[in-house]
Amino acid sequence: MATFSKIALSGSTDGKMIQVTATSSTGTTIHTGSATATTFDEIWLYAVNSDTTNRKLTIEWGGTSSPSDLIEFTVPAESGLYLISPGLVIKGNATPLVVRAFCAQASVVNIAGFVNRIAV
Repeated sequence: MATFSKIALSGSTDGKMIQVTATSSTGTTIHTGSATATTFDEIWLYAVNSDTTNRKLTIEWGGTSSPSDLIEFTVPAESGLYLISPGLVIKGNATPLVVRAFCAQASVVNIAGFVNRIAV
């Protein structure tokens, strides 16, 4: 039987927002997946832009070497939280997959969210 646990993003301190400081690849660590092959992380991410200018945010989903690893979203300026990852999943791996982010401008976009960890 599978077990479900709701956990904070591993890149967060006590569940607080993660400030995206990287401006290019490899990005700021948002979450590191499990090293157990039978564990799946369902990841929910929200972004907020405190700048007065819209900013392009790039999420590196488990890798950095392929265009299929990238999720790009322009975060509108000063207008609340935007859903970036609606529960996308990464699978546990001997070399854990890492979700990272970078932005066109450092320290203006913050990411919040949580992980539903599923162990089967």
